[in-house]
Amino acid sequence: METGAQTHEGKILILATEACAYPGADSVGQAHAGYPANTYVLRVRSPVMFPERFYMDCFRKGIDGIIVMSCGEECPYPGAYKALAERIDRVYQLMKAEGIDLHRLRLTAICTVCNRAFLKEVNDMNRWIVEHGPVQWKKAA
Repeated sequence: METGAQTHEGKILILATEACAYPGADSVGQAHAGYPANTYVLRVRSPVMFPERFYMDCFRKGIDGIIVMSCGEECPYPGAYKALAERIDRVYQLMKAEGIDLHRLRLTAICTVCNRAFLKEVNDMNRWIVEHGPVQWKKAA
């Protein structure tokens, strides 16, 4: 790294389902394992409740990466995971239209004791953000 060069420590937002992923995140703390301080965990009932614009607004307000940690097919709400996957696909289309790299949004399943998987997702996103910098929007024509 050059002298005086700066690295971007972006912000990571995690939407963690209260039934699966949030207890997984909690198990990371119980294991006294650390993850980057630029990570914000939001406990949610079901991430399918967040509309497409929510994600775009997060990027506009300075979030550099979003990880949606769900229960996957084990979701306690029938049809919610399929609806969530479809919603994330629509968000990807909005991201493409704005020139935002799709790696900035991830959908993953995390179980109640998956602290290694939780840490891997967070650390992978953090490395990617440090390497690629802040969100780049399409230039207005």
